[in-house]
Amino acid sequence: MNRPTAAIRMPRSAAKPRTAMILAAGLGKRMRPITSTIPKPLVEVRGKALIDYGLDALARNGVERVVVNVHYMAELMRAHLRKRRDMEVVVSDETDRLLESGGGIVRARPLLGDDPFYLLNADTFWIDGYRDNLDLVADLWDPAKSDITLLIAEMRQATGYEGRGDFTMDKEGRLRRVAERDMSPFIYAGAGILNPAVFDGLPEETFSLNRVFDTAIAADRLYGVRLDGLWITVGTPAAVREANDAFLASTGRVQYA
Repeated sequence: MNRPTAAIRMPRSAAKPRTAMILAAGLGKRMRPITSTIPKPLVEVRGKALIDYGLDALARNGVERVVVNVHYMAELMRAHLRKRRDMEVVVSDETDRLLESGGGIVRARPLLGDDPFYLLNADTFWIDGYRDNLDLVADLWDPAKSDITLLIAEMRQATGYEGRGDFTMDKEGRLRRVAERDMSPFIYAGAGILNPAVFDGLPEETFSLNRVFDTAIAADRLYGVRLDGLWITVGTPAAVREANDAFLASTGRVQYA
C-alpha cells in the first residue's frame, strides 16, 4: 500500500486522548436477519465482535475510559462490555429513545469530560498500512486550528462503499461538503478526534453528527487526515463476508473505525 500524506505533517501538538466514545446504539436494520437476535456491534468478523476491534484499537493507543451508547438489545451490550478488563467502559443509556449520532453524544457529554476524545463508529474497519491510524489522527490533531479532525479514506482504499464521497479536502486538510451534483474521492471513515465543547449548549434531541460537522466547516475548523491502509464498511450481511475476505487478503494489522 502506498503511504498517504495527510495535511501538513508536524510534531504532535497535543496529548493523545485518554477518553473515547463508540457510537453503538443503532438498530442495524440493514444487517438483518443477523441483527434479529444480536445487536449490530456484536456481529462477528473472524470470530470477534465488531465493537471489540474498536475497543482493542483504543486500548493500543492508551485510552483509559470509553463511553458506549446503547439502545437496541441493550442488556446484551451491557453484558458484553462488562468483560473488558483493560479499560473503564461506561454505558450511556438511550433505551428510552434513540438519539442518533449527534444527540447521543450530547447525552453522553457529562461522561466524556472536557478534554478532546476519540470518536469511533461501530460498523467500519480499517486494515492498517504503515501507520496505526488512531495514532496518525492524534499526531496531526491540532486544537489551535481544528475543533474536529476526521479520519478520511479515499475511494480507492474503500471496500463496500457505493456513495459519491462526503467531503472535499484541500492541501492543508481542511474539509468542505461535496456539492450536490458533484463527487469526491474522500469518505468519512468513521473515526476522529473531537473537542467536546462543540456540543455545549446543544439540546438533547435526535439529530445527526452532521449538524456539528457543518458548524465546524462554517468556522473553518473541520479537518481531515488521510487513512493509511484499507477501509471496510460492515453494514450488511454481504459486507461481513467482504470484511472476512479482506482480512484473508491482507497481512496488515487491524484497527477499527
